[in-house]
Amino acid sequence: MRVVITGGAGFIGSHIADAYIAAGHEVLALDSLWEHGGGRRANLPEKAEFVHMDIRDAGVAGVFAEFKPDIVSHHAAQHSVAISARDPRYDADVNVMGMLNVLEAAVKTGVKKVVFASSAATYGNPERVPVVESSPQRPVSPYGITKMVTEHYLRFYRAEKGLDFTALRYGNVYGPRQDPNGEAGVIAIFIGRFLKREGVRIDWDGEQTRDYVYVKDVARANLAALERGSGECFVIGTGARTSVNDIYRALVEISGFEAPITRAERRAGDARDIGYDPALAREALQWAAQTNLRDGMRETYEYFAAL
Repeated sequence: MRVVITGGAGFIGSHIADAYIAAGHEVLALDSLWEHGGGRRANLPEKAEFVHMDIRDAGVAGVFAEFKPDIVSHHAAQHSVAISARDPRYDADVNVMGMLNVLEAAVKTGVKKVVFASSAATYGNPERVPVVESSPQRPVSPYGITKMVTEHYLRFYRAEKGLDFTALRYGNVYGPRQDPNGEAGVIAIFIGRFLKREGVRIDWDGEQTRDYVYVKDVARANLAALERGSGECFVIGTGARTSVNDIYRALVEISGFEAPITRAERRAGDARDIGYDPALAREALQWAAQTNLRDGMRETYEYFAAL
């Protein structure tokens, strides 16, 4: 297949490019290389084509028309909850208007399917955990709102314009290539501070939990979604919940350094606890996470230590 990956030079997108190319697909990565997004040309495999472009650019349709993709993997986004809370207009401009530009280009150029990077943030503070696909979506951040809105647009485009989709609601993705200087991704941020032998900030009481899923497992889910999961949304996680304090303690063990802790208030838009039951993904996508959190954290730490 021929696949365009928007955000393809980014943390998650570049691992998806690796997986697609390894499976024999042709890949074009479209990325704005936004300074806060973590996109880097060096992240991409040599066999991937690259176009430096924002998803809001009118030229997206021309790129699609020339490359003629069968699939669009839509991963370009303003992905920081903190930035979305500070600037919801910008967040919506990228995540909604940019997304519509991509979908319109896909329809015009005969794309068969969109694989969309959705998020656990669409659930907000769930009343019950573990979360499943049918759990109420009540996002508490502008970022989560835009991800939920995109799912509704995907349903519209499928029903009215014949553009198929599979949406993957990621847990907290971590791993090599994540930006340790950004505002999203506690594991990467902490690793960056540990390697510099600097202190870390823990918001709230540190007992808030997430489902941390390794990026190479996420790439495998995207590979499965090329041909499975038509018209459906899936939670993509490990089924285990881990607190920020647990992450800190694991890194102390991995690194041998006990980083000083600064305590801070809850961040605007932050949910308390989220855990997943990925049973539907196992059934319909034939996918399950394979990487133990401690192993994935160690691999991630070693990756950054070697830079």
